[in-house]
Amino acid sequence: NYRDEMTDGPRLRGNASADGDTLSSESTKEDSGRVALKKEIGLVSACGIIVGNIIGSGIFVSPKGVLENASSVGLALIVWIVTGVITAIGALCYAELGVTIPKSGGDYSYVKDIFGGLAGFLRLWIAVLVIYPTNQAVIALTFSNYILQPLFPSCFPPENGLRLLAAVCLLLLTWVNCTSVRWATRVQDVFTTGKLLALGLIIIMGFVQICKGRLTHAFETFQPYDIGQIALSFLQGSFAYGGWNFLNYVTEELVDPYKNLPRAIFISIPLVTFVYVFANIAYVTAMSPQELLASNAVAVTFGEKLLGVMSWIMPISVALSTFGGVNGSLFTSSRLFFAGAREGHLPRLLAMIHVKRCTPIPALLFTCISTLLMLCTSDMYTLINYVGFINYLFYGVTVAGQIVLRIKQPDLYRPIKVSLVWPVIYLLFWAFLLIFSLYSEPVVCGLGMAIMLTGVPVYFLGVYWDNKPQCFNTFIGKMTHVCQKFCVVVYPDMGESRNVGNQGTE
Repeated sequence: NYRDEMTDGPRLRGNASADGDTLSSESTKEDSGRVALKKEIGLVSACGIIVGNIIGSGIFVSPKGVLENASSVGLALIVWIVTGVITAIGALCYAELGVTIPKSGGDYSYVKDIFGGLAGFLRLWIAVLVIYPTNQAVIALTFSNYILQPLFPSCFPPENGLRLLAAVCLLLLTWVNCTSVRWATRVQDVFTTGKLLALGLIIIMGFVQICKGRLTHAFETFQPYDIGQIALSFLQGSFAYGGWNFLNYVTEELVDPYKNLPRAIFISIPLVTFVYVFANIAYVTAMSPQELLASNAVAVTFGEKLLGVMSWIMPISVALSTFGGVNGSLFTSSRLFFAGAREGHLPRLLAMIHVKRCTPIPALLFTCISTLLMLCTSDMYTLINYVGFINYLFYGVTVAGQIVLRIKQPDLYRPIKVSLVWPVIYLLFWAFLLIFSLYSEPVVCGLGMAIMLTGVPVYFLGVYWDNKPQCFNTFIGKMTHVCQKFCVVVYPDMGESRNVGNQGTE
């Protein structure tokens, strides 16, 4: 029973290496004699994780992806609303999966348990290889750009300076996340509040403009209607809501997840939809569609037009938003890698947590290092385009898994049980977008599939192949033990019902 396996979170023990050496701390053990991940994420912090990860720099910097493919401002606003509703439906499906299979790791864990190890590994592979490192690198670079831009008013900041400040941002937030789960969630709460206050200011000023009769642009049509362009507009909107599923990555650290997971979703998704729609309305009260499309930093242009001497608020808001976005991404991605290592799909070191701080330090360090390496590359934006299709593909696969699980295990305990109408609606919308993506950009989608399929031989060599040479296992075991001592971490013991970490990656 999935519920019985994971309700209390992962148990930890001292045996962390293949050669049997141990590392333990009696003073930090719970009454049961084991160290465990702490349940420190309450409802407010859970909402902060969802809202903070969805609302990044995009709504401040360039919300023109939807507008430039729509036929009018009015239609673009309809796209934002409909996409928010579809996102809420997808989140509702994930809420059922999250309390039925209450494991950290989100869609990776659900896909693995429902469709098998290879499918789950491919989801993890594309996330480890490209999605998280590139996304975090781009957000960190956006943060450094808005911090340094005032120092270079007549030119662009130097590229090396941008990368250096982005690296400092990543290192600082990695240290915070390694030190304390509570600190990390407080940082997320504070910066999510800051970006909501900034967006609240934009929305209030938009209402003031509406009262002055400045909403004429909403009724303009600036290009002919085209169903293909409208579909692309929906695709852009769907990507703008990315991050809605991140709370499912940290299910085991939620306080009372059976109540707080769905509550956080029901609060956060409508809030984000409201903010997105009314922020876009506010923008068009101050700018024409042509001005909005020409701006690479819409919120900054908005501030310059309406805030006067207080226009500096907008670039500061973008910097705060992206700083919080990096923190939220580090927090959730490390839990995904932690979950993958616990299942034997990544080196077992990544499934260990600190004996006193109860934080997954190896997974956090791995996330940080992979992102720092991505900062050194010059084609990360291209990589994001290639794997964006795959990322969205797995959303649909996960929701389809909900239907498969209903058929295969109809009597499985489900604290939340939604009507199957909702996953069907989500899958119809999802199929429409993916089919159109394949038709309009077959090369980009094909390259994304190729990158994902490179994980197949890795899976069979690293995970499926159990009988590796003893010298290899001994070497990996000793390296794991050295790193374990360096990080002062121990490995989770799931008990007799689960024997994880003993597969091919050990």
